[in-house]
Amino acid sequence: MTTKKIKIINSNKITILCLFALLFFNPSIYAKDYDFTAAKSILNAYVETNKLAGGVILVMKDGKEVLHFVAGMQDIEAKRKMKRDSLFRIASQTKALTSVGVMILKERGLISLTDPVSKYIPAFKSTTVLVVNEDKSLSAEPAVREITVHDLLTHSSGINYGSGETEDEWKRIGLYGWYFADKDQSMKEALAQITTVPQYAQPGSGFIYGYNTDLLGVIIESISGKSLKDFFETEITAPLGMIDTHFYIPQSKLSRLTAVYNATASNIKRANDTNKVGNFMESQGHYADGPMKAYSGGAGLVSTASDYAKFLSMLLNQGTLNGTKILSPSSVALMTRDQIPYIDIPYPEIDGFGYGFAITIGREGVLKGKTVRYEWGGAYNSNYYVRPEDEVIVVYLTQLRPTNGLNDWEEINAVINIALGIKP
Repeated sequence: MTTKKIKIINSNKITILCLFALLFFNPSIYAKDYDFTAAKSILNAYVETNKLAGGVILVMKDGKEVLHFVAGMQDIEAKRKMKRDSLFRIASQTKALTSVGVMILKERGLISLTDPVSKYIPAFKSTTVLVVNEDKSLSAEPAVREITVHDLLTHSSGINYGSGETEDEWKRIGLYGWYFADKDQSMKEALAQITTVPQYAQPGSGFIYGYNTDLLGVIIESISGKSLKDFFETEITAPLGMIDTHFYIPQSKLSRLTAVYNATASNIKRANDTNKVGNFMESQGHYADGPMKAYSGGAGLVSTASDYAKFLSMLLNQGTLNGTKILSPSSVALMTRDQIPYIDIPYPEIDGFGYGFAITIGREGVLKGKTVRYEWGGAYNSNYYVRPEDEVIVVYLTQLRPTNGLNDWEEINAVINIALGIKP
């Protein structure tokens, strides 16, 4: 937010009345002015030292935008500056929209979170789990129970992204990593053989990040009879006014798509086009000129900071934004509290996991036991979170993969919290 400086030219009645009207009808005048100088300086420094091409930071407090800062270049080689409406590949930030989609269907009585996945994808009736024997040999054993919708929402199904001891088997069936934009097939077709290889843990026994939310996208398509693209547009993005959130970039918006960069030992270099590299996850991707058939509910969307802030504002406002209801407050409450307290999350900074979000739980005082923060991020070095008790939303978008351990987000977020008066 930029507070307008008002200079009174004279003291006649007209000026006084105009000033009074401006103050009365502009609520931003009353908003507290936060000093985000440090956050801006850190992002600028990363750009100036060629560690990032550019980025966008958006902060909301009490329903008002208090920072929307852009730095650097959207595309260095094309000499395009970063803008507020620059489009970013948000990868796993897509998972939150897909999870909301499941809750929409739940509220309509079309799905139960305890449903077995086999109700919608019959191949999941019988799955196996990888066993690493004492002599390091591999075998498989039957799953002790069926995988449920709840398991998929919380990444507790035992399904990962294909890495590990049986990586070659996953690659053989065309599944390795989160990237699907190159597929000349639907997600249902792309994931069809997922049950032919053993999963990495028994259902409900651990937090394992993988194809869970992509499977939820397939279930949404099966129940709704729509593509995930059409479902999102009808049920989430259009109602919320998210005009720049797409699975693939419309031709009219190509000039706003940020370029992907790869971190090197000393700086960054432009990522290769897809026709020059085998690892599409570190390329410019197929978001503008690919087959455009696979709508990945786990990592497929492109969006802007403003659009994603609208989506998070809906959640912060208990499922409603500007009079448009997407979810009930009870559904938002389910999504944003720890749903797998019986599982130890293998990340020290995460207390638990809800339906689509990592959860931080208050440890003392009036916040003890409450969700103080829910969050996630994306593979191209993007992050977001909501602090419901503080009414804070933060969205940070860049396009860097791999990052080589860049600490930009941690540093920027730390000073944002200081500016907002939030204790760590």
